[in-house]
Amino acid sequence: MRLSTAVKLTLALIVTATLGIVAHAASRPKAINAAAYLGSYTWRVSDDWFGGLSALSISADGAAMTILSDSATLATAQIRRDQGQISGIDITSVHQLRASTGKILRGPISDSEGLAITPDGNIYVSFEGISRVVRHRDASSRAEVLPRPQAFRTLPRNKALESLASDARGHLYTVPERAFTQNGQIPVWQWNGQRWSIPFSLPPKGDFYPVSADIGPDGRFYLLERDYGFFGFSSRLRRWDFTQDSATNEQTLLQTSAGNHDNLEGLSVWRDQNGQLRATMVSDDNFIALQRTELVEYALPD
Repeated sequence: MRLSTAVKLTLALIVTATLGIVAHAASRPKAINAAAYLGSYTWRVSDDWFGGLSALSISADGAAMTILSDSATLATAQIRRDQGQISGIDITSVHQLRASTGKILRGPISDSEGLAITPDGNIYVSFEGISRVVRHRDASSRAEVLPRPQAFRTLPRNKALESLASDARGHLYTVPERAFTQNGQIPVWQWNGQRWSIPFSLPPKGDFYPVSADIGPDGRFYLLERDYGFFGFSSRLRRWDFTQDSATNEQTLLQTSAGNHDNLEGLSVWRDQNGQLRATMVSDDNFIALQRTELVEYALPD
C-alpha cells in the first residue's frame, strides 16, 4: 500500500512518540503458535530508488532474491549469511518496470505491490492504483497486461491487489488488501492461464488485512496480514491446505505484538539447507526516515 502524505506524516508522528515505548522490546519478538523467530537484518542503501519495498521472492536455496518496490522498481540481490542468519545483501541488478507501451512506469499507474515468479521464469506483478496483473518475460521487457475482470475495476484504489503468488503449475493467486465477497470473506482470485475465477475465499479475523501471499514448497497457501495503530505495526501469518476449489485446516503461525517489527509487507516461504521451512518478510519503510527496511525471518513447522 502506498501511503498518502497525510498518512505518512501521521505515522511519522506515531513512530516518534513511541520510539521510547518500543525501544525496550525484547530482541526475540513475542509470537503465538509455532513460528520461531530467527533474526532480523536492517537493510540500508543510499540510492534514490531504494525504499517502499512491497514484495520479495527468495530463491530455493535462500541465497538470492528478487525484490519489488511500490514505485515499480524491480531488483535482484545476493544474500550473504553467517550461520544461517543474514549478514549482508549485495544488489546485482535494478530495473524500472515498463508499461505495455515500453515507457517507464511513473505516477499513479506505478503502484506495484505483489510479485510472483512462475516456474518458467516469467515475472508477474500486481498493482493497486489501476488494479491489474501484468507479465514480464524478463525484468527489462514490456508489460503484458492480463485481462481485467470487472471486479478488479471496482476495487478500492489504495486497498486493491496487494498480494500475488504462483503455484507449481504457474497459476496465479491474487488477494486484495481490503475488499470482501458478499459473504464478508477475503476473495482469492486465480488466473489459470485463460481466465480469472474465485476458487476459494478466506475468513477475515480482527483488524488485520492481507498484504502478501505465497505458496510454500509444502504446497500450502500462506497469507501475511498487517494491523497498525498508535504503538506501531503488528503482523500475522496464517496458512491453509488448499486445492483448486477449497482452503482448509487454517493455522495461525505468527502474530506479533505492535512495534516488534516495522511495516512487514512482503513474504517468501522457502526451505533452508537443513530442510526447515522459513518465512522471510520485508518491510515497507514508506520512504519515511523514522521507519526502516528490514528483513525478518521465522522458522515454520511442517
